[in-house]
Amino acid sequence: MRLRSVPGLRYNRRVSHQDGTPGDLDDGLLTGAVADELRTPRAAGVAGVIFAVVIIAVEILIHQALPNDADQASWITDAERRRQMTWALTLVPYAGIAFLWFIGVIRARLGSREDKLFATTFLGSGLLFVAMLFVSAAALGALITLQEGPHAATVDEVRLFSATSMALLTTFGIRMAAVFTLVVTNLGRRTRIVPGWLQVVGYAAALVLLLAPPRTFWAVILFPLWVLLISAQILVSGGRAETAHEQQT
Repeated sequence: MRLRSVPGLRYNRRVSHQDGTPGDLDDGLLTGAVADELRTPRAAGVAGVIFAVVIIAVEILIHQALPNDADQASWITDAERRRQMTWALTLVPYAGIAFLWFIGVIRARLGSREDKLFATTFLGSGLLFVAMLFVSAAALGALITLQEGPHAATVDEVRLFSATSMALLTTFGIRMAAVFTLVVTNLGRRTRIVPGWLQVVGYAAALVLLLAPPRTFWAVILFPLWVLLISAQILVSGGRAETAHEQQT
């Protein structure tokens, strides 16, 4: 019997075994179904929510760990502050992974409608944001590792690494976040994925992130809050707007 291929599913032509155990056909069907599920709007929404919740927790912990005074080196000798910083840095990789998945699913959903100019800016700003987040976390993590070892960093080194880390996160990082917010909002407007009220919120958030002064805590929190909003919208709508657009085209 000849097998017909099913669109969106990848498999070979070997069938299940006589004893009922899954064969390559069943494995292929399952693999294709899982791959399709991971590209759904729900996957983007879940990844965005995970990123937003985790990165907000990270930023709150870092804000509490780092001193507000001029001395950026005092936190390294405080055991409680180091513990808070360690928890924050432990969560950073998971936030980055969720954000990369969020980017990938959105690109997959846009498909052929993705404009090359906006696609390049969208992907570049997202990757740069994650890279700066990781470098910032690595710098602080290196200080903790040295402090807990036989050769602790000097006061000047702690100040330098702390200032560099905060500059990457609160100056350059949020500028890339602003570009990402602007591009996603514009793509959402063109493809009718993002509703009108969320477009206004996105443009306003992007403007604030572009103009906010460095080391502004509420500005750093603004980006994950926007991601949380757009992710919640994706989960609630279930991609109905996109499906309707694809049926029209």
